[in-house]
Amino acid sequence: MRVSYVTVRKRLIWVFIAGLCVSVILAMRLGYVQFALGGWLTEEAEDSWSRNVPFEGERGEILDRNGEILATNVSAPSILVVPRQVKEPADTARQLAAALNMDEKKAYELITKQESIVRINPEGRKVNKEKAAEVRKLQLPGIYIAEDNKRHYPQGRYLSHVLGFAGIDNQGLTGLELYYEEELKGKSGHVSFFSDAKGKRMPDMADRYQEPEDGLDVKLTIDSRVQTIVERELDIAEATYNPDGAIAIAMNPNTGEVLAMSSRPDFHPEEFQDVPPEIFNQNKPVWSQYEPGSTFKIITLAAALEENEVDLHKDNFHDPGYIEVSGRKLRCWKKGGHGQQTFLEVVQNSCNPGFVVLGERLGKDRLFDYIEAFGFGEKTGIDLQGEGKGILFNRERVGPLEQATTAFGQGVSVTPLQQVTAVSAAVNGGYLYQPFLAKEWLDPKTGEVVKTNTPVMKRQIISEETSKEVREALEHVVAQGTGKGAFVDGYRVGGKTGTAQKAKDGRYLENNHIVSFIGLAPADDPEIVVYVAIDNPKDTLQFGGIVAAPIVGNIMEDSLRALGVEKRKDQVEKELAWNDTPLIEVPDLVDLTLREVNEAYYPLGIEKSGSGDRIVAQSPGPGEKVEEGSTIRIYLDDKSSSSD
Repeated sequence: MRVSYVTVRKRLIWVFIAGLCVSVILAMRLGYVQFALGGWLTEEAEDSWSRNVPFEGERGEILDRNGEILATNVSAPSILVVPRQVKEPADTARQLAAALNMDEKKAYELITKQESIVRINPEGRKVNKEKAAEVRKLQLPGIYIAEDNKRHYPQGRYLSHVLGFAGIDNQGLTGLELYYEEELKGKSGHVSFFSDAKGKRMPDMADRYQEPEDGLDVKLTIDSRVQTIVERELDIAEATYNPDGAIAIAMNPNTGEVLAMSSRPDFHPEEFQDVPPEIFNQNKPVWSQYEPGSTFKIITLAAALEENEVDLHKDNFHDPGYIEVSGRKLRCWKKGGHGQQTFLEVVQNSCNPGFVVLGERLGKDRLFDYIEAFGFGEKTGIDLQGEGKGILFNRERVGPLEQATTAFGQGVSVTPLQQVTAVSAAVNGGYLYQPFLAKEWLDPKTGEVVKTNTPVMKRQIISEETSKEVREALEHVVAQGTGKGAFVDGYRVGGKTGTAQKAKDGRYLENNHIVSFIGLAPADDPEIVVYVAIDNPKDTLQFGGIVAAPIVGNIMEDSLRALGVEKRKDQVEKELAWNDTPLIEVPDLVDLTLREVNEAYYPLGIEKSGSGDRIVAQSPGPGEKVEEGSTIRIYLDDKSSSSD
């Protein structure tokens, strides 16, 4: 059957149209791939060809408030292998093993792995510069040196629990390193080179460099001058008393800024693997919880004064050595008691029965309202992990006995940081601040401040007038009461002792106490609050006034001098004990002759420097108080004898 010409023509037209449609579709698809997907496909292709040698971004530095470096980074290159580029695996393994002091069999297994890039771990991970230079000198094909760094703590064990430490991958593991991980950590960069399917480098394609991004630097509230003094004193306390532990905190009471914080036992952050986890995981100032003892009496005192339940000078109390509550005798630390005394003397003498009376005057609800208002029973909110809340009696289960013991600091548990924060509020005008450590965040390249943490005032608990009365009472404790060991001539220091029995399995231990002292200065306008606690000091009487108070006194004296606080003469005069050496005021010897000094018969030793006869300078200076028999150094004018 013959097909007509017309039919053939129609079929050809349809074939042409179909072919044209297919061509248009192919052209559109080609255009879409070329123009719309071209960049993506190129990136995918390059990604399949590229091999990245990583460069870690540097972790942000940690600085003290004055810019002193506390944590930084040091170069520590790492060794990488691109197995497909290794030409002679056996020889390469032999040379690499010798350079890195590793097993040759292990080296061979690593460099022959079926992977694009292999790390030599741990032998080639973060090695020193000398080792990296030795490997680079071998010029082994397929072996690369990646720029890397590791954390370095130039002050060693200094501030170890606060700083914490970073791991092998520069990730924060404890302390501030962990708490501020997001801010401190940097972003990695890399150098990309291109290789074919066999792993050989493609010579016509240039390497690409992605710059790493460094983390932010942080400037702390910590003052290294104060921290150094605290570390020194805790070292001396360890050597002297061989305690089970020790704690010290210094804070600016007007802002909540932590100036120093340390505890013992401590550790070196770069050697954390060598110490048990219970040492580096326990930052005692924020973690440990124990009965505060008599330092807690400051809270009872502040509450009673604010509620007008006591006049320290007019109200009197007779202490026979105990007070009976619910059929139980609660005894004073002094056998036989203190007899008749004003309530100011109750504070000075740290008289337990007197504070039981103050607690009774307040009543259960008001007493516990103030305890909670001062921040006990809740976290302070400091920027460190692992903070404890302390333990308070359930108010519904508090009877007369529990109320009485709480009033003098027994039967409750608090953290050292809670105590410092609460006492700071009691003496700064009544304002409870949230303690903090991170003060400013800085751009690592420009040094410009990126963000600032400002003081957070939670609430006012007592009035300015009540706070003033608390400060005056605490100054009398140091000058004339149980805290004389913290007295510093020329500085108005206030404070309170604490001696708390340790409990185990529901029973108090014998001759095993945490002795403490919390001090403030200057007492009329505090700039620093210092707390020290020594856990079970050996070969000494375990009292806060004997062990902890002198340590706080030493920290106060040197810290106030470092902070530029000038000495004054308006302090409460110290009441001397039988074993105290009297203090005498240093006379003004400048412009006197040696003969005049000798004829005056000062009860002081004289050490002279120079060959003249007239005094041009002296140390200590005029007006300072020293112990009788102390040596005064005088400086003589070498020209004075020839000019007379």
